[in-house]
Amino acid sequence: KVRSFEKTPSDDNQHINKDQAEEVTSSNKETVLHKDEAGPRGERMDLMGNRQALEKDASDMETQDSKAHQNHLKQLCRICGVSFKSDCYKRTHPVHGPVDDETLWLLRKKEKKATSWPDLIAKVFKIDVRGDVDTIHPTRFCHNCWSIIHRKFSNAPCEVYFPRNSTMEWQPHSPNCDVCHAASRGVKRKSQPPSVQHGKRVKTIAERARVNRGVKNQAQINNKNLMKEIVNCKNTHLSTKLLAVDYPVDFIKSISCQICEHILADPVETTCRHLFCRSCILKCIRVMGSYCPSCWYPCFPTDLVTPVKSFLNILDNLGIRCPVKECDEEILLGKYGQHLSNHKEMKDRELYSHINKGGRPRQHLLSLTRRAQKHRLRELKRQVKAFAEKEEGGDIKAVCMTLFLLALRAKNEHRQADELEAIMQGRGSGLHPAVCLAIRVNTFLSCSQYHKMYRTVKAVTGRQIFQPLHALRTAEKALLPGYHPFEWKPPLKNVSTNTEVGIIDGLSGLPLSIDDYPVDTIAKRFRYDAALVCALKDMEEEILEGMKAKNLDDYLNGPFTVVVKESCDGMGDVSEKHGSGPAVPEKAVRFSFTVMNIAIAHGNESKRIFEEVKPNSELCCKPLCLMLADESDHETLTAVLSPLIAEREAMKNSELLLEMGGILRTFKFIFRGTGYDEKLVREVEGLEASGSTYICTLCDATRLEASQNLVFHSITRSHAENLERYEIWRSNPYHESVDELRDRVKGVSAKPFIETVPSIDALHCDIGNATEFYRIFQMEIGEVYKKPDVSKEERKRWQLTLDKHLRKKMNLKPMMRMSGNFARKLMSKETVEAVCELIKCEERHEALKELMDLYLKMKPVWRSSCPAKECPELLCQYSYNSQRFAELLSTKFKYRYEGKITNYFHKTLAHVPEIIERDGSIGAWASEGNESGNKLFRRFRKMNARQSKCYEMEDVL
Repeated sequence: KVRSFEKTPSDDNQHINKDQAEEVTSSNKETVLHKDEAGPRGERMDLMGNRQALEKDASDMETQDSKAHQNHLKQLCRICGVSFKSDCYKRTHPVHGPVDDETLWLLRKKEKKATSWPDLIAKVFKIDVRGDVDTIHPTRFCHNCWSIIHRKFSNAPCEVYFPRNSTMEWQPHSPNCDVCHAASRGVKRKSQPPSVQHGKRVKTIAERARVNRGVKNQAQINNKNLMKEIVNCKNTHLSTKLLAVDYPVDFIKSISCQICEHILADPVETTCRHLFCRSCILKCIRVMGSYCPSCWYPCFPTDLVTPVKSFLNILDNLGIRCPVKECDEEILLGKYGQHLSNHKEMKDRELYSHINKGGRPRQHLLSLTRRAQKHRLRELKRQVKAFAEKEEGGDIKAVCMTLFLLALRAKNEHRQADELEAIMQGRGSGLHPAVCLAIRVNTFLSCSQYHKMYRTVKAVTGRQIFQPLHALRTAEKALLPGYHPFEWKPPLKNVSTNTEVGIIDGLSGLPLSIDDYPVDTIAKRFRYDAALVCALKDMEEEILEGMKAKNLDDYLNGPFTVVVKESCDGMGDVSEKHGSGPAVPEKAVRFSFTVMNIAIAHGNESKRIFEEVKPNSELCCKPLCLMLADESDHETLTAVLSPLIAEREAMKNSELLLEMGGILRTFKFIFRGTGYDEKLVREVEGLEASGSTYICTLCDATRLEASQNLVFHSITRSHAENLERYEIWRSNPYHESVDELRDRVKGVSAKPFIETVPSIDALHCDIGNATEFYRIFQMEIGEVYKKPDVSKEERKRWQLTLDKHLRKKMNLKPMMRMSGNFARKLMSKETVEAVCELIKCEERHEALKELMDLYLKMKPVWRSSCPAKECPELLCQYSYNSQRFAELLSTKFKYRYEGKITNYFHKTLAHVPEIIERDGSIGAWASEGNESGNKLFRRFRKMNARQSKCYEMEDVL
């Protein structure tokens, strides 16, 4: 009787097949009778033929069975055994081979090394599929098991129910094969006709489901009771009945352990986001297997993590009643351990009192004097010492601290234990001195203010979170110049080889005699080379990262070429401090430098490995010298800055040897003095003041020449030429008259002592041009183009009218002296629109608007740090715009610019393209960083520095 695996016949067909089988049997009997007549030899031959046919049929049946078995295996999940024929399990995945893209992305995100399905299945389900045989094991698994793998690695909440011990055990095919029987039963169920008693069957199913639900609930209750017996934490964990407030039931469930139903003690979270007491879940896992007791999702002790801090804070702040008899105190859960230890101490004291025979009552250990404590613990100390010498190499401190740590952990006082562990590991609970120093400086605290805060915090918390002032001063030394060792090759001329040089007096080395000019100043500075080394060490990581970014070897030792921008500016209105010391002027001068870029020669080309992104920030503008002096006081300025300039000149001809990244590297320096305003450039380059006939610090043009030829000029001045001209001015070799000599030297009247690069300071150029536009606005209001001769009173009235209107329309408050912010707001189209409201003539409106429009197109070119990248179109149009601007000045505004022009208008129109072609930028080389540093100077001097004049400059620096 052969059973078909493909299709099982219905009952009617079974009857028909039975009749056919009887007919075949009867015909076979007749055949046998005929054969009996043929004799014994024929009988033997027939039997042999039948046996071979039967064996062949049996082998064919076995092959068909095994093929059918394999077909059934293809429809089953390798892990859980579910059939793929149902709609919810149609998506399948191969057991062998690499993981899919989605899983691979998840594994990379979680930094897991497994990339094949066998590794993941072994890790999640503890099933080894590498030795699978396709005749015994299915070759695919369902999407439900795939989702479980994903949730395991994504730490998502458990939504898929995966019962414990539900992985399938697969057996070879046999006559009683469960896989084949299940497949045939499934087919029969599908092919059966609908039953007549359908309603009854539905009712029976509903009843059975209800019974199953009851059985399941009963099983869950029994399971919970079993787990409670396993953990047995009735005497160690706190019941939810002890809560002082009647919280909602759902909230109580969220703060209670899902095994013992007590308040969570040392809570942990599983990957399926369920919460348990640490001891409870560890006991359950040990006894019942590595599964979550709530949802039976796979869970291992290594997967347990501490919940988020905000949840722990809520837990610690729960109010509970003390469970100790005769103690009705309500306490926070976080302080329960400390409260309970007080009860234990009292109990211990009671126990001691019974032991003590007469005399005064036995005191608690903590209330004894140090000598009495030593006496009481002498035996324990001997034992600990013996153990430490035997096991820990004599480290008694480590043994005692570990004992204390274990005692705290045993009492669930984990916060104190964490602090102790931090101290043991050398981290400490306090802040690092360098962090405290940063807090002090960034919050502008003086030494006395910081010290008060330090003492208050220490007194209130009982811990030294902030570090004392002497620790801050020690940390400060590592951040200041003079800390890192270095060497110059060849050694610097007239400069000491000692590298441990911090803040020095600005007048050190200045020979004083009775006949000398009296120097009324206080100056403090760093040595130039030490300050440069400190700046380079601060940039060490950026330099090494830059080398890596340019694919250069880390071990390249140079030479590195460092380009340094120098800035110097005077600041007025510095209020004088009270205290002893010389009477100094209420003005100050600040000299600083900025490392602009660093390049290294590699092969035949130079590769730039560092470029300052914000060259005008006060953060990269390093102060070098601070002095309380007037920038117009040429003698004082020379006396203080000459030693700096001597160091700078010596460094130009030498190479710095400095260890960086563990390798000794070579550095060369290029100094560019560009951060000077026009007043200071004229001061240090020996030129006449700003009102001179010689209008420009870049070319030899006079004011008349510049007004007649507004655009076409080139840079001709240089420091070397100024020195030569000074010598001619001093010696007058050609015996000329004063006017002839002055015309020959082109305005040089003093000895230049600082080398500057002929350039424009963008910030002061902006301010100078805005000042000129401010005057143009006043003249347009007064219609000077009609009546040029006007009294001072009328001019004053125009200014008041303009100020009042700008305040009303643009919210611009009038200023005595134009600042950078005022200049930025003034130079806008909105301002011109507002000013035009005060001017009657439409033609003047158009001229003024066009002039402002051209200026706003030119301004970005000399204000931006890199015009070729930031505004390439405006850079190309600059020559045209400047010529049109000059044409307007000489026609529409002729009343103002006939035979004269301002210094900054001349520089803006004539020299900007040439400077950008030479340096690549004007804005990046401006003095804005130094100006921002001036604000810090004022703030630090007022808030941070000591009151004494002798020390205030040192503190600010």
